[in-house]
This record gives sequence, structure tokens and C-alpha cells, in this order.
Amino acid sequence: MAKNSAKDIEVKAFATHQIITQPNPLRKVLRRVEAKDMDDPVGRAEQALASLAGEFKDWMAIEVERLSAAWTAVQKHGFTKELRDELFHAAHDIKGDAATFGFPSAAGIAESLCRVIEHAPDLEKVPAELFTHHINAILAIVHENTRLDRISVSAELSRRLRKVADDYLTQVNRDRPEHLEVILAPTIAPVD
Repeated sequence: MAKNSAKDIEVKAFATHQIITQPNPLRKVLRRVEAKDMDDPVGRAEQALASLAGEFKDWMAIEVERLSAAWTAVQKHGFTKELRDELFHAAHDIKGDAATFGFPSAAGIAESLCRVIEHAPDLEKVPAELFTHHINAILAIVHENTRLDRISVSAELSRRLRKVADDYLTQVNRDRPEHLEVILAPTIAPVD
């Protein structure tokens, strides 16, 4: 990079100080582009998502099927480490993907299910209905959530399942303060 000469440096003198400004050397390497030729990466990303939007429901159906299969295997063989991990990872993937794919209430329910799996001291003692209700709710949201009036119903279902799960976890973890602290900490509710 070439050094600036003394004539390129601007000095403004004030009563108590001076401001010395040198030209920006990056101006020499900038290239001006007309507005019509400007790249819009956000616009390109939105177009790419719009072109994939039809596949989102299929992707969520695959994720939900994975969750359902994991739960079926747990019911058949019990909570082995592998099956527990598969159930958790399936729910966790739904938690991460659902809002992006247009199913924010399913994300909230999947998060609640993850919390049960992560914080219950003994998964074999968790009422099977708690798992079943979470999984059936996710299935229903993904398969039936096509109208706006159903969105509010699924959001309410998400809130209620979270409350039931938190109440259960609070009860079974009352002697485990490290888990209780996490369970009782406020979380951000999913946006519908």
C-alpha cells in the first residue's frame, strides 16, 4: 500500500486540539456499481427459500416420522441409551427446524419434549402419556396445521403441554436443585 504524502493529509486546528485526517486508502480499491447491477444476498436467500417452500412440509413429515419411529422403538424396547438419544435428537431436530419450516408451535412442543428427556431423573418412570401427548401434538400440527384458526389452537396446545411437562419436572426434581434451577428459569415463548 502506498504511503500518503504530506499534501494528502488534512489538519484542522482548533483552540484546544487538532484533528488530523488522512484520506481513506480503500477508496482507490472500491468499484462503483450501478444500482441495477447490485447483488442482493438477502433477496437471493429469500428466493431460494420460496422455491423450497413446497418441500418444507415434506421435510417436516420426515422429521415427525423419525420422532414417531423413535417413540415406537422406546415403547417396544424401553429406554436404552441409543433409543433415548434417538428420541432426544429427533425432538431436538424438530425444535430447530419447525419454526423455519412454518410450524412454530411444533418447535415449542418439541422443546418441551426435549426438556422432559433431558431433565427427568428416570425416563422409565415418566408417564408414557406425557411422551405420547407431545408426539401426537407434533404430528397433528405438522399434518393438519394448514389454516390460520388452527394456528392459535396449536399455540395453546404448545403452552399447555409445556406447563404439564414443567409441572412434572418440578415435582420429580425437587431434590435435584441443579435441574430445578434450569426448569424454573424463564424461557422465551415461541412466536406464532
